[in-house]
Amino acid sequence: MKRIAAGLYLGMIACLAADDLGSPHEVPNGHFAVLPRWTAALPGDSLQLTGGLADTTGKIVQELRVLWRSSDSTIATVDSRGRLRTHRFGTVTVQGLRGDSVKDLTVVVTPPVLVGAGDIASCVSKGDEATAAILDTVPGIVIAPGDIAYESGSDSDFAQCYAPSWGRHRLRTRPAPGNHEYLTPGARSYYDYFGANAGNPDQGYYSYDVAGWHVIVVNSSVDVGRDSPQVEWLRKDLATSTARCTVAYWHHPLFSSGPNGPYVQMREIWRALYQFGADIIINGHDHVYERFAPQDPVGNPDSIRGIRQFTVGTGGRSLYPLFAIRAKNSVVGSSATYGVIKLTLHPSGYDWRFIPVTPGKFQDSGTADCH
Repeated sequence: MKRIAAGLYLGMIACLAADDLGSPHEVPNGHFAVLPRWTAALPGDSLQLTGGLADTTGKIVQELRVLWRSSDSTIATVDSRGRLRTHRFGTVTVQGLRGDSVKDLTVVVTPPVLVGAGDIASCVSKGDEATAAILDTVPGIVIAPGDIAYESGSDSDFAQCYAPSWGRHRLRTRPAPGNHEYLTPGARSYYDYFGANAGNPDQGYYSYDVAGWHVIVVNSSVDVGRDSPQVEWLRKDLATSTARCTVAYWHHPLFSSGPNGPYVQMREIWRALYQFGADIIINGHDHVYERFAPQDPVGNPDSIRGIRQFTVGTGGRSLYPLFAIRAKNSVVGSSATYGVIKLTLHPSGYDWRFIPVTPGKFQDSGTADCH
């Protein structure tokens, strides 16, 4: 009788242990998820990670006990309860394990910096190698506002043209798709390459926070009309943000002095951002650098509530000439050199600096307060 009781007791313990760590078949159809899939933090920050069963939208509806593992404990450590602590600058992959299900998330421990450009990599140009060398020297979140891998954003374009240069910064990159990515149906290769960093592949637009700023990534290659799902999402996203300062980036510029000209379809996106007090917009598409004075969505100067637009299509593919007669409110522009923009984010303002691949070729820098 004692042996039977002991057997039942051991069986109960075994079942509890299996329930703690998960059985191999507990999570059907890959519904096990970890959140956040990507996050940015400063050294010394503490973040809570969560694992569990997710619904079709990716929201965790039932939390589970998860075994956590950091790929580099000198950058960040995570305890058994999912509490992550950051230590130094760098990028770390954290794995959440439950049974035989394994999910990765990325943590970028970064200074409050956004750095990048659009119109980047081509196998017939070495400009992207030159701009990638600048990224090697600038810690921060890499932004890539579209036309990332020429000519058609295919698997081979990403593997052969983008990966050898900017690809070494993939884990810390938050991209926006451009029209060249969509030359591959559904921009499939783009979403496959960047994974969770590119947002939901059915949308391509998303937002994140860094150093008290709200950062919005727009997909200018899909519907951006007044009643579109994207504009509806944008308004809700802006309405729920508590950040004082907001920056948005995407591919096609509303205002431009370059040969591609203004992309008027983006006016509804501008209107939403202007209504909610956004501060900065960064675009690509025209292969130039251009900075506009703060303005409203129809191009009227507005030093109080206006948004400052930067076009930074200087990532490495090629350079276009600027029109001799510049667009209204254009302050400065150049097509003399490849380069990247560096935004240093402060609690109530920002600094900008264009970093050229050839020092002294062209430069632009400044500082401003948020609204």
